[in-house]
Amino acid sequence: MHPISAIMAIIHIIEMKVFSKIAELQNALFDARKEGKTIGLVPTMGALHEGHASLVRRSVADNDITVVSVFVNPTQFNDKNDLKNYPRTLDADCRLLEVCGADYVLAPTVEEMYPTPDKRQFEYPPVSTVMEGAHRPGHFNGVCQVVSRLFYIVRPGKAYFGEKDWQQIAVIKAMVGHLGLNVTIVECPIVRDDDGLARSSRNTLLSPAERAIAPNIYKALSESVKYAESHSLKETHDKVVSDINAIDGLDVEYFSIVNGDTLQDVAQWEDSDYIVGCITVYCGKTPIRLIDHIKYKG
Repeated sequence: MHPISAIMAIIHIIEMKVFSKIAELQNALFDARKEGKTIGLVPTMGALHEGHASLVRRSVADNDITVVSVFVNPTQFNDKNDLKNYPRTLDADCRLLEVCGADYVLAPTVEEMYPTPDKRQFEYPPVSTVMEGAHRPGHFNGVCQVVSRLFYIVRPGKAYFGEKDWQQIAVIKAMVGHLGLNVTIVECPIVRDDDGLARSSRNTLLSPAERAIAPNIYKALSESVKYAESHSLKETHDKVVSDINAIDGLDVEYFSIVNGDTLQDVAQWEDSDYIVGCITVYCGKTPIRLIDHIKYKG
């Protein structure tokens, strides 16, 4: 074989494949599974950033085959404008995924993912009914619909999720236990910009002025950890809310300080050995909804 042809053959072998049809991806995975290869899944809604890239790299390191789904799931949006405005950047996403070493990308249409309406209902109180569950009715039901469907399609040994969506991980773990799925949920650390803002696809929707004030969310959370050492839980809660709301253009929707296992509110620091503060803030005039969290104990 001519040297150039050999090089092209190698490139073809390692070239990432993008599927819009579920059956075609399953056929490729069937062959990989026959060869005894391990499969990792990174579910995403696209508009990928370094946070997603870190998940993909982790899966590539852990598994023989890495599948990344890129699908803006309509069933988890309770706000039609939020769904309409959610960023969609498939070409750029695929370029990033290829650099990260992903093997297969599943980028289906809504009709391909849901040939018939998904009427399944998932609820795992208390973890699915507080915080995001209370403020975004139906959101976690939609998350469970699409993630369970992806698990059935891909049948991964491991699936990778970022800790920014901390409550979502708890809900997905509950769903995996309920459905008896043989998949390990791998939690990966939050990736932040240098100024502390958690990487999020929604950050691309922020204007320069909004992007400049958004880091105050994590700043207030970080400073509250030291403050909590000498102040009550309620005082800490109130300080975080007041510090963020004092910034023109930021508006706290909720700040909950909870037991990290049950996600139930705690009244004082002595109530648990694992305590997490979870926050959602509206940023700007549009506004853009940003979430974050901080660990106080555990």
